[in-house]
Amino acid sequence: MNTLRNKVQLIGNLGNDPEIISLENGKKIAKFSIATNDTYKNAQGEKVVDTQWHNVIAWNKTAEIIEKYVEKGKEIAVEGRLTNRSYETKEGEKRYITEIVCNELLLLGSK
Repeated sequence: MNTLRNKVQLIGNLGNDPEIISLENGKKIAKFSIATNDTYKNAQGEKVVDTQWHNVIAWNKTAEIIEKYVEKGKEIAVEGRLTNRSYETKEGEKRYITEIVCNELLLLGSK
């Protein structure tokens, strides 16, 4: 059961091309965001689409696959874990971000 403690699975579409960062040690990071849609009917019976955006990062081999095959608009499935971190802006403001660290990737949709 321990593997279920922090596990996220999402299917969505990329909002932009992934940002690929090559580190000095040769490792790569892919950063991107995917949109998921939830559809429901409101009190008036109208169809409402709620879009949520999720920040995703991937390392090493997964990042290399993303660099080669994933682009804006592509539908993908990701599996990973949630992480929270903070950073400081150039102006000295502390910001917080929640990301999904992707360890599994499935390319969906047409080729």
